[in-house]
Amino acid sequence: MLDLTYPAFLASELTDAESDPQTALFEVIPCPLEKTVSYGAGTAAGPLALLEASQELERFDGKGFPIKKGIITSDVINCDQSIEQVMKDLRAHTAASVAAGRIPVTLGGEHSLSYGAIMGVVDALDEPVGIIQIDAHADLRNAYQGHKHSHASVMHLCAVERRLPLMQFGIRALCSEEQDSRMNEAHIQFVDAEKLVTEGIAAVDLPEDFPEQVYITFDVDGLDPSIMPATGTPVPGGLSYYQSLQLIAHALKGRKCVGLDVVELAPIEGQWAWDFTAANLTYRLMGLVGGH
Repeated sequence: MLDLTYPAFLASELTDAESDPQTALFEVIPCPLEKTVSYGAGTAAGPLALLEASQELERFDGKGFPIKKGIITSDVINCDQSIEQVMKDLRAHTAASVAAGRIPVTLGGEHSLSYGAIMGVVDALDEPVGIIQIDAHADLRNAYQGHKHSHASVMHLCAVERRLPLMQFGIRALCSEEQDSRMNEAHIQFVDAEKLVTEGIAAVDLPEDFPEQVYITFDVDGLDPSIMPATGTPVPGGLSYYQSLQLIAHALKGRKCVGLDVVELAPIEGQWAWDFTAANLTYRLMGLVGGH
């Protein structure tokens, strides 16, 4: 049973038919993970803040009504255990969600959780899966501060160790080790923030051999701090709200999203605009990947 302190996503608007587990397209999975943060803290509070803010969303997202596809919210992932066990539990959960015909929407929590979420989707499918990443950071370190399952290493686990094709948008902070990975791994592609922002780019074609099935991982610090300061590692020069959505919409043409996450929201007490921004972003992503 859902933890009563965590409301269901958009519960204020859901009808009984739209919250039916038998027919819902989207399964929201709260994962309040905070174990390897390295600068600002607060990601453990992200899923609850986002879910609470979602109660203020309108059914119409500006394009259509994603809610009509059906949305359920699952039990909260227990993060009061080892990070390895959190990964196993989340991996099993997203795999079961995909097997049931749903699109898992994991709410973080720190970015390290994406490994468990992505690998569960991969487990459930017989086809290759590519990753589309919106982020300020490459997250391609082999390990960080002694943690293999670090928020700074999550894409190394997925793209370097597991060899999942990866397209990165909005990166503007990375070390030499990460740049080496991007230059030496042909299946890792990127268009960094400075080019995207200064040239006003909102559409980038994925490589022709990029998998048809894609997973979207959206770290909210990919957005510029002027519109998303509520994150532990803000970096200036980020993407705008609509630019990020347009990049994803274009990348999805001819492809199918099989899972997504929104991570690294670190709420600021008394400032609800950023929680609402993250909730609205999540709903818009549902519209992009599930249709209206």
